[in-house]
Amino acid sequence: MFVCFVCSVYAQTEQVSTTTTLPAHPRLLMLKGEEKALVKKIKKDAYWKELQANLVAECDTIIDLPALQRIKTGRRLLSVSREALRRIFDLSYAYRTTGQKKYAQRAEQEMLACANFTDWNPSHFLDVAEMSMALSIGYDWLYGYLSPASRQTIREAIIEKGIKQSFKQSYLKGKNNWNQVCNAGITFGCLATFEDCKELAVERINTAFNSLPISMKEYAPDGAYPEGPGYWSYGTSFNVLFIAAIEKALGSDFGLLQKPGFLATGMYSQAQITPAGYNFNYSDNGSGAGFKPEIFWFYSKTKDPALLYMQKYIYENKGAKSMMKNRILPLALIYGAGSGASLANPEVPSSLMWTGKGLAPVAFMRSAWTPDATYLGFKLGSTKAGHAHLDEGSFIFEADGIRWAYDFGSENYNALETKGVTLWGSAPGSQRWDVFRYRTQSHNTLTFNDKSMLVGEYAALDDFGNKDGVMYAMSDLSAMYKDQIPSVKRAVSLVDGKYAVIQDQFTTNGQFTKVTWNMLTAADKVTFTGDTTALLEKDGKRLYLRVDASMPVRMFTKDLTPTNTYDSPNTEGQFIRFEADLKLNATQHVTVYLMPNDDMSNVKAPYRF
Repeated sequence: MFVCFVCSVYAQTEQVSTTTTLPAHPRLLMLKGEEKALVKKIKKDAYWKELQANLVAECDTIIDLPALQRIKTGRRLLSVSREALRRIFDLSYAYRTTGQKKYAQRAEQEMLACANFTDWNPSHFLDVAEMSMALSIGYDWLYGYLSPASRQTIREAIIEKGIKQSFKQSYLKGKNNWNQVCNAGITFGCLATFEDCKELAVERINTAFNSLPISMKEYAPDGAYPEGPGYWSYGTSFNVLFIAAIEKALGSDFGLLQKPGFLATGMYSQAQITPAGYNFNYSDNGSGAGFKPEIFWFYSKTKDPALLYMQKYIYENKGAKSMMKNRILPLALIYGAGSGASLANPEVPSSLMWTGKGLAPVAFMRSAWTPDATYLGFKLGSTKAGHAHLDEGSFIFEADGIRWAYDFGSENYNALETKGVTLWGSAPGSQRWDVFRYRTQSHNTLTFNDKSMLVGEYAALDDFGNKDGVMYAMSDLSAMYKDQIPSVKRAVSLVDGKYAVIQDQFTTNGQFTKVTWNMLTAADKVTFTGDTTALLEKDGKRLYLRVDASMPVRMFTKDLTPTNTYDSPNTEGQFIRFEADLKLNATQHVTVYLMPNDDMSNVKAPYRF
């Protein structure tokens, strides 16, 4: 009965049937013989040649590792599944591009070990999805090498421990990365084993075709991803793998490439990287910006050389060896070298400002696409986005390679869960909103009477532009604080590519209201040089901060000591804050100037509310 219910809900469109014919193995991502043309292209480009050599060398290292075991971390097997995908994908790729059987032999050993696990931890279905993809790539790519007995063992594992476990899973209705990852993993399994479970495979593939667009709607209208840059890479890379697999095996993308915002999202991923090479790590995202193989698939579709600019920067600054833990690294070679992309002379992006709306609007501004540029990022949206924090109106500012205003970003999920924290509730009053790094008070935004902003409300990108040397973005934040103050607006600007201006406008009622302005800074030293000025210092660099306000302010610093025993320690930087008592029944303004390595005598407030 449940299977029929799933069919009736999701299989409105049938793209495949039991009469569908698939190419012979291998059919996932690269058909039989296509590796030969790829290798020729790799040899003609110094970057791809170096990456290929490092990937093959990494496979020699993998050969000496013991096979994976079913060892969970907390409630997850995900780290094992991810390592299986890395090893099997790399080894299978090395076999196909070098012809050396030692790589196929080691991949077979890994697949058989994983196939013999009792299960792939279906209670946390990402684990199943990634393991299914891992074994499916190996099964398909090494089909001609594997013995009949190995094929049977691996095939049965994909079907029984992967595909059949996908029924009764909630990811089908999800708007987040779970939808993308799980649909991709199960579809890889169905395509790999199609001949041996046609009815099941057809049902699951058609279900995926109707489920995946739910999450792809989140890229509309212009490519901003609600879950932030790290989860962008996770969800988008598997979305890319899904499309790449069906295009190769079924000969069509079935309209998925036309989904609003999807092909534009590659530039979102690049524009959010700061000049110093960090992510704008809002929500549950880390600050480390890594090499992104999926970007080369976007290049293959758009031929936009600007997509390659930051990838070259990361490649040259971190080196090819730093990429070896990326579990989908072969994708960079298949679609980078395969599409003729070259990191030798990528095009500098033409725009210094990128904005995106949707569920989590953002604005990224920079003075140039060079490592010494200044950068201002602005984040809006709602806690309805996956992995959200209470951070609407938050900003980051980077200059001279220093993150003068930054974000904590991610927490350690397993550490919190082990301590009994109920982390995944998102309703008002959920324990998630008590976590130190997720609270309003820990972000570069505003609080009123020491209360957090409201859960579930939305802050839009209401105005933005780039004119007369000023890049700016503005949001009416009133909904976030409607239980505390009638009206709040914030504008952020990057002026002449030199300094940042943060402007706030408050309209009060007849109730007492105290506002607290907060900025998390990586500065080692903060010196208050007056009642409304401060000097921030780090690594021999300076930032001057000045507050212009229509009311007296009280400036101070605060350490990063967490408020709960379960919170992770915070070791870098400090909060710089000021408080002010707002006048009753009045509209008032606060303007904060952030100027690197200069005095504050000739600055201007560029935005007019």
